[in-house]
Amino acid sequence: MNFIFDLGNVLVYYTPEVYLRGLFSDEDLVNKLFNTIFKSPEWLEMDRGNLTHDEATDIFCARQPQLEAAICRTMQNFDKTFTPIHETIELLPKIKDLGHNIYYLSNIHQEIRDQILAYDNFFDLFEGGVFSCDIHYIKPSPEIYRHLIDKYKLIPGECIFFDDMKENAAAAEKEGMKGVQFSTAECVLDFM
Repeated sequence: MNFIFDLGNVLVYYTPEVYLRGLFSDEDLVNKLFNTIFKSPEWLEMDRGNLTHDEATDIFCARQPQLEAAICRTMQNFDKTFTPIHETIELLPKIKDLGHNIYYLSNIHQEIRDQILAYDNFFDLFEGGVFSCDIHYIKPSPEIYRHLIDKYKLIPGECIFFDDMKENAAAAEKEGMKGVQFSTAECVLDFM
């Protein structure tokens, strides 16, 4: 069996609001920055690999010039929005010990990908995976699932995909995989 994992809120916590509150005490500013940056179409374009970190920062600052200093501060260390989910990560070697393969499939942009790969050595456990920024498709687009399947010559019926987003798990189902909406590491245990 092939176990396929999303990153955000499956293997690493993705908590931009917590990150912003650690930088700024003004809740109104936190909300403005969250919407300006993390809920923007540009964030998705970075995930697609169509926009760089610096290009997006310039767009955010041009759109909200009164927030320029706060935007730049936010964009300097946004990799801090990711912290490991140890309960899930600890399952990875156990899954492999049972004879299963593990892969990742994540919407992520290049700068975050590079930072996570640099400091999270659990990636050494994976047979491989796909980051959205490398192929210019994001979940739940069917192309990203097909790319993973084709790249590693996987049989969809032998794949279980864990994602915290219901629509992404449902999209995996449409491609013939078992899609599981991830809530806690316990839901992975049911398939081991």
